[in-house]
This record gives sequence, structure tokens and C-alpha cells, in this order.
Amino acid sequence: MVKIKICGLRRLEDISIVNRYKPDYVGFVFADSKRKVSHDFAYEMKSNLSSDIVPVGVFVDADIGEIVELFDRGIIEIAQLHGLESEDYINKLRENTNGELKIINAIEMSDEKDLLEYDNSISDYLLLDSGKGSGKTFDWGLIRKDLNKEFFLAGGINISNIADAIEEFNPYAIDLSSGVETDGFKDENKIEEIMEVIR
Repeated sequence: MVKIKICGLRRLEDISIVNRYKPDYVGFVFADSKRKVSHDFAYEMKSNLSSDIVPVGVFVDADIGEIVELFDRGIIEIAQLHGLESEDYINKLRENTNGELKIINAIEMSDEKDLLEYDNSISDYLLLDSGKGSGKTFDWGLIRKDLNKEFFLAGGINISNIADAIEEFNPYAIDLSSGVETDGFKDENKIEEIMEVIR
């Protein structure tokens, strides 16, 4: 079964909602965004998060020390990288976390991107997106069916297109953010509805 990540949690109320509906992953945004949270508030949210939900930190060209600190404090288990982070950067993250921090390498999809270039990345997963939190779908025709690395599919996914996305591409996971929001905040009814479709 496809896994679900709900990204951009920024209220304790959001934590209560996901604890009820049990997505596989949640995302805390530490990059500049309307959904950005502080380290200390992320710690508070993580302290209230159900232990069977995996917390992911979202970064754009962050200092390696920041990511390591969040990992060491038990706030995140996975780093999702949306900038120009190199394989060397990823390798240093691994070295500084004894190989325990998992990595999602986010790819901003376009006609110029050949996904097979990323098949040998030392990251654990890819994330295919239209841009950093754009909330828009990209041309799904750009997704290579012969891609070996498991990927999260993101960008404008909501109740109206999630079933098609899963049926056509069988991604490892679906990443949801604005698609489960109303007026910029997580909407329990939308989360419940989409989790029912998945499960």
C-alpha cells in the first residue's frame, strides 16, 4: 500500500489530527515558508506525535549542523532536501549521523531533468515535485516508468487526483500539503477523506 506524508504541520492541533488518522510520515518545514516552524516548537510537536509516525524535516541548502542538531534532539528521522545539495553534502549528513538519518532528495521536475541521473543517488528516496511548496501539479508525463529508486510524489495532489496518481505511477509515497488545507491550515475533514481513499 502506498504510504502517506502530510507536510507543513505548524500547530499542536495538526499533531492531534494526524495522531487520529495515522499517516506514515509528517513534515516539519525549517526552510523559509509560511509553514516554517522553530526548532523548539518542532520539538514540542514531535513530543506529542504518535510514535508510529515518522517525522521529516524539510530544508533548503541548510547548514549541515542544523540538520544534525534536529536529528540528535530526536525531532526528525529523515531530512528532505529541496535546494542544491550535492552527493557530497548528503554523504556528510550521513557521516555526522552515523548513517542513521535517512535522506529524501527533492527534484523540481522539468523537461530538462532526466530522472535516471538520480537513480544512483546515495539518498534513500527521491521526491518529485513542481517546486518548493507550489501546490501545483507538474506534467506527470515526465515521470520515468523505468526509475528504480523509490519516490514520493508531491505537488498539487488532492482528493480529486490522488487515486489516478497512485494507479498510474505506484509511487512509494504521496506527499500532501495544500491539498489537505483550507485557508492555509490543515483541515481534518480533508485529511480524513483522503486517508479513507488510500486505505
